[in-house]
Amino acid sequence: MGTLLVLAAAALLGACAALPERADPLSNAPEARSQSAAGFVAPPSYSAALQTWRRVEDVNAWIGARFEYDRARALQLSETQRNQGSRLPIHPAATFYETPQGVCVDLSRFAVETLRAIDPQAQPSYVMIEFEPISIAGQTLRRHWIVGFERDGQHYFFADSKRPGHIAGPYPSTRAFIDDYARYRGRPVVAFRELDSFERKVRVMAVRQDRAPSR
Repeated sequence: MGTLLVLAAAALLGACAALPERADPLSNAPEARSQSAAGFVAPPSYSAALQTWRRVEDVNAWIGARFEYDRARALQLSETQRNQGSRLPIHPAATFYETPQGVCVDLSRFAVETLRAIDPQAQPSYVMIEFEPISIAGQTLRRHWIVGFERDGQHYFFADSKRPGHIAGPYPSTRAFIDDYARYRGRPVVAFRELDSFERKVRVMAVRQDRAPSR
């Protein structure tokens, strides 16, 4: 058992490399692929994946190998389109498994729902980050979604469309990660929320930069 624990810890730490020094602040598209994706397992269907995968590392490796960013969809899901009443459905996990193409919130939904099914003790949650807005092709973009989970009292973050296949952590709190992530992205963070759902109606646990962290 001790050997297994050591191997598991080594695998996690191998995926949790230091943040790259610089990212393109104008895009949520991937900067690079993580080497941790090399050993990914891709069962023939999503239901088979739920029977095969056991840990975050399984989901993360598949994401690193298969996820493709959809820039056109990102503009369709912009704040501008939302304010005009345009709403696109977020890809269900099973659909995303068949065609792993989308944007940050599609990826986050897949990761949260999958992790809740295979390893609920990880307590996965959505982390919605609100950056200062930018305008691309006449569309205002400000929100970015990733997934947080817990292990041994520490906080980790993954399913980031900017870094598919990367697990960030450990961090003592979500606030500590957000501060680090803002530096990496080169964009000021106005607020962040830890949520149980990606649905817009959930509006709890807002954390502004001038407030104390909630956890």
